[in-house]
Amino acid sequence: MAQLLANSQYPVKTIKGLLPDKRPSNSQVLAVATLLPIGGFLLTLAGITLIGTIIGLVVATPLFVIFSPVLVPSAITIGIAVMGFLTAGALGLAALLSVSWLLNYLRGTGGTMTENLDYVKQRMQDTAGYVGQKTKDVGHGIQSMAQGKNVTNGR
Repeated sequence: MAQLLANSQYPVKTIKGLLPDKRPSNSQVLAVATLLPIGGFLLTLAGITLIGTIIGLVVATPLFVIFSPVLVPSAITIGIAVMGFLTAGALGLAALLSVSWLLNYLRGTGGTMTENLDYVKQRMQDTAGYVGQKTKDVGHGIQSMAQGKNVTNGR
């Protein structure tokens, strides 16, 4: 009998094992309490919008059917014109970007402004280091030559 009672508790323990051990925090409870009415309100607005759209289609469909010999060709014409303008603008922009890239490539100034500035800074530092090293080398050469002449002049 005790074993039967222990087995009957098994599903309860299994279900409790699936649930989280801690309670929701106050901020989580507040978030749910705040967002639940807002979500309900937005869902209500969506339903009203859907109903209004259906009513508008029911009213406007006969007008579309009556005027379709005029509306369909005009819609196609307007659609083609809009596509033409958008295509022309996109191709013009692509042409300007291509010419700009080509000019920058020919001038050798490719890359962004920050990349160019970083490159120039690095080159200036490298050049300054090279000039500094060359100056030291020349100074040491002159100094050794002067010491060599002084040694020979002293003899």
